Amino acid sequence: MPLLEVKDLKTYFYSIHGVVKAVDGISFHVDRGESFGLAGESGSGKTTTALSIMRLIKPPGRILSGEILFDGENLLEKTVNEIDDIRWKRISMIFQGAMNALNPVYRIGDQIGEAIIHHEGATKEEAIERSMELLKTVGIDPSRVNNYPHEFSGGMKQRAMIAMALALSPDLVIADEPTTALDVIIQRQIINLMNSLRNDLNISLILITHDLSVISELCERTGIFYAGKLLEVASTKTLLESPLHPYTLGLIRAFPSIDGERRRLKAIGGAPPSLIEPPSGCRFHPRCPRASPKCANEEPELIEVEKGHYVACHLICPQEGR
Repeated sequence: MPLLEVKDLKTYFYSIHGVVKAVDGISFHVDRGESFGLAGESGSGKTTTALSIMRLIKPPGRILSGEILFDGENLLEKTVNEIDDIRWKRISMIFQGAMNALNPVYRIGDQIGEAIIHHEGATKEEAIERSMELLKTVGIDPSRVNNYPHEFSGGMKQRAMIAMALALSPDLVIADEPTTALDVIIQRQIINLMNSLRNDLNISLILITHDLSVISELCERTGIFYAGKLLEVASTKTLLESPLHPYTLGLIRAFPSIDGERRRLKAIGGAPPSLIEPPSGCRFHPRCPRASPKCANEEPELIEVEKGHYVACHLICPQEGR
């Protein structure tokens, strides 16, 4: 049984302009100890999916339907108190933008220790001691436990966020753009750190990013998001080497390769659609170079076309010309 199984999840936002279908019927699973990536352009629904799993969707947002099964139990049926016991203790999240995610008026140790005190009933002294151990685990001098966020560099703030996520040894960590706004050297350090911690602690990971290079380093399987839908799910190796959906191929063509053959990058034409009035049929068809009339009229289902390789496309994308 998978550790996490999302089934036909729909999360909508009700605005004065209409209903924003941010996540519109997605399904995927994450096995124990597995690292699963969610990739796609900004605004495709990746972060909304993460916040739905954490039950952190606030009005005007609403989880309309579906199931989020964690260890066999539907999180959407849990009471506020029950989800509070699960959140951070069994599922934690590294929020996007460590620069702004930390509270500037609280010391780092107090912010890491808050969950320890709340969930484990530890004293403040015990929580600070545990916070120092966690800082050491993520490569920060434990003596910095009493520093404020402004005294940390960007990379150190990101490490502190990782320490917070690991505070209660959760089964699942959701990392939302953990390397955004960091220079390439710090990015490499964060990637190495997360790989090491995941393997050492046997943690399952959901990584949200638009950076395919980070996906290739950290994730065993990946799902490609577009306009609130999952268009392709496969092993990361298969997805990057043999994509079957035109959108996945477009993302790869638009991304530079460090060790591959030098080539001119090709941008995907157009822009993602409005999620208040998404296109009929396949949501990618207005930008798809291979779209047919069927693509505009009939929405494709996400089906398994090869073992472990799922695609929602009426036209399986040929590989020639990549």
